[in-house]
Amino acid sequence: MTYCLAIRVNKGVIFASDSRTNAGVDYVTTYSKMHRFSWPGERTVVILTAGNLATSQAVINHIHKDLEDPEAGMNIARTGHLYEVAHYVGKLSQREQQQHAPAMESSKSTAEASFILGGQITGKEPEIYLIYPQGNYISASPETPFLQIGENKYGKPILDRIISPSTSLEDAARCALVSLDSTMRSNISVGPPLELAVYEKNSLEAPRHITLTLNSPIYKSLQKRWNEGLKRSFNRLPRFDWEDEK
Repeated sequence: MTYCLAIRVNKGVIFASDSRTNAGVDYVTTYSKMHRFSWPGERTVVILTAGNLATSQAVINHIHKDLEDPEAGMNIARTGHLYEVAHYVGKLSQREQQQHAPAMESSKSTAEASFILGGQITGKEPEIYLIYPQGNYISASPETPFLQIGENKYGKPILDRIISPSTSLEDAARCALVSLDSTMRSNISVGPPLELAVYEKNSLEAPRHITLTLNSPIYKSLQKRWNEGLKRSFNRLPRFDWEDEK
């Protein structure tokens, strides 16, 4: 399993992902699930992946192949709109899944993968899209300016409470890391290293990117302060009437 998210605010877009793809008792594997593409001054595209690793890797490999092939009819550097990139990625995913569907069905497994796509093309607003295993996609809204794939339920409450379009890029980045940390505490299938990318609106440059382990100073400090803050807030909750009688 995995957990990835993207947050779109007025000042730009935040991308965050874990790197765990398998978590058994004695077998843990990690792969990067964040793929960054940039043509300075023209466009920046970031793709996050979840689901079947073979499918998602095949899609990313095909994206690179099309970028290197001058005869390719479509690639992520040629589109005029980001939704066209979402459509293209969805088609690649569907094609890969259909190719392996018979073998996957016989083994009672699934080739499904989902993606978050985001970034900006010159002259357009920054956008983020969630691409479903079926190949269709949705975009974020002002009311819910974030998208999640993978093990999303544990990290959603903090996003619901904190994130709005006016949230600063830095606060959105901190919120994304807290969302990942909350998920890791509740689900062993999500784990480090964590990746964080911060794209500033209209920069049309590669986003700032950092990789964090459990021992990274900023991650340890964030985790410690969040835990302490939660405990302080809990201890300040109102008392029941009968507690005054004790």
